[in-house]
Amino acid sequence: MNDSYNAHYLFIAVFAGVAVVFPLLPLLIAKILAPKRPSQTKNDIYECGIEAKGDAWVQFRVGYYIYALVYVIFAVEAVFLYPWAVAFAGLSGGAFVAMMIFILLLVEGLAYAWMKGALDWK
Repeated sequence: MNDSYNAHYLFIAVFAGVAVVFPLLPLLIAKILAPKRPSQTKNDIYECGIEAKGDAWVQFRVGYYIYALVYVIFAVEAVFLYPWAVAFAGLSGGAFVAMMIFILLLVEGLAYAWMKGALDWK
């Protein structure tokens, strides 16, 4: 039984080793075999065929990030609600209560953002 037990750990160790070597080997081969001819043209900033003008670090209003975060919150809510709705008929009352608490927390967050004026477009 001890040999079988150790064989399982050996399998996991070999699998972990392959998982590390498999992605690193192509990177190492590319590093060794890739041509190295740096030039100013290759290092220039290029986007959509237009030469860059000015500083690339443009500051955006914080409001855009708040809208993005609110969107992500409700997109995650949809991801959790869909499987719950599909399996609704076979779920217990506890699952219903848990989902109602989840929805209540999200509605509370939306109400808080709304009352703070975070959703007002200025």
